[in-house]
Amino acid sequence: MDLIPKPDQVASAAGNLAHQVFYGGLADLRPMPRTLIDEGTLREVYHYRPAAKVQEQGEPVLLVTPLAAPATCYDLRRGCSLVEHVVGTGRPTYLVEYGQVSFKDRNLGMEHWIEEVVPAAIRETSAHAGGRPVHVVGWSLGGIFSMLALAADADLPVASLTVVGSPVDVSLVPLVAPFRPLLNWAGGRGPITKGYQALGGAPKPLVKWAFQLSSFQKLVTKPVAKLTHYDDADFLAQMEAVDRFTAGMIAYPGRTFGQLYHRFVKGNALVDGTFDLADADGTSRTVSFADISVPVLVFAGATDGIAPVASVKAVVPLLTGSPEVRFEIVPGGHLGMLTGRAARDTTWSVLDEWVSQWSAPTSDDGPAPSGDGEPAIGTGRRRHGSGASRSLAR
Repeated sequence: MDLIPKPDQVASAAGNLAHQVFYGGLADLRPMPRTLIDEGTLREVYHYRPAAKVQEQGEPVLLVTPLAAPATCYDLRRGCSLVEHVVGTGRPTYLVEYGQVSFKDRNLGMEHWIEEVVPAAIRETSAHAGGRPVHVVGWSLGGIFSMLALAADADLPVASLTVVGSPVDVSLVPLVAPFRPLLNWAGGRGPITKGYQALGGAPKPLVKWAFQLSSFQKLVTKPVAKLTHYDDADFLAQMEAVDRFTAGMIAYPGRTFGQLYHRFVKGNALVDGTFDLADADGTSRTVSFADISVPVLVFAGATDGIAPVASVKAVVPLLTGSPEVRFEIVPGGHLGMLTGRAARDTTWSVLDEWVSQWSAPTSDDGPAPSGDGEPAIGTGRRRHGSGASRSLAR
């Protein structure tokens, strides 16, 4: 809006204000309809129902959420929803999320997601989609979990992997630099360690605060930005949707938070492309990004404060076993690069091209059984009605 608003800008601003006051907001926050197809300990796998008059065909896409983030990261609002976009292309679309983390989950470590949750979600997605290989898309920590899961199990039915804003070299994250002198305080038994152990993890308010801190400048300038854009309904709607996303942050389990803190933040454990996994029987093994044998697409956000470009790009030379690695810098911060207004013409467009490039040719007949008896999408798989989609409104 101009410093001296024009009459049409004043009229638009007044209309937007009235809509917020009388209708509660401008954003269309309706979640995309979905059905729960599989569940386990902190694992819920959903299939998004096809758009009207759109027949699902081709290989499925599985969206992997990071810990602490609600599924709205992929389904922010109508018009800025990656879920809505992928469903609209006709591809079978799935998502794995983790439900509400509580104190009773405090003993779960990263191995739970790397060796159980993500692999199970990939297999269930493939089975539900008629045995087709899966295009896995992971944002932030979801991308790191996905890479480690594929490094640990080469037999997973995966066609390609896309990681979005996943920092591998944490030493290149300026946000962490001011806190480095505190990380080894008291021999690793400082107030942070004692705090998360006492709380059983990182509670929701702390997670929300940390995410907001990562975009501190935007948080401070938010009132001014809102005031100067009151004539822009789409801008205001995006702010409403991001506020809803931030309010929906989920807690971190204690042991997982401890591993992330000590091994990722303090130890920069992924910088050489390897990671030690502790198995249930007490033994450990080392997995390597070099063992990932599928094509990998890596996105970095140009203005991402949580995962700066250099920290994300550090993974590219480590993926030596991949037949192709593509690196793209796209507009936006940590969330904006995934589901911001500019993502519609940048990130999503590149993702569409990538998935098509690494998909097998699809019959014009869609997902009906083929001559060799390949089942249709959803055939013979356990399904739960909409009433069972417990997290639909989160």
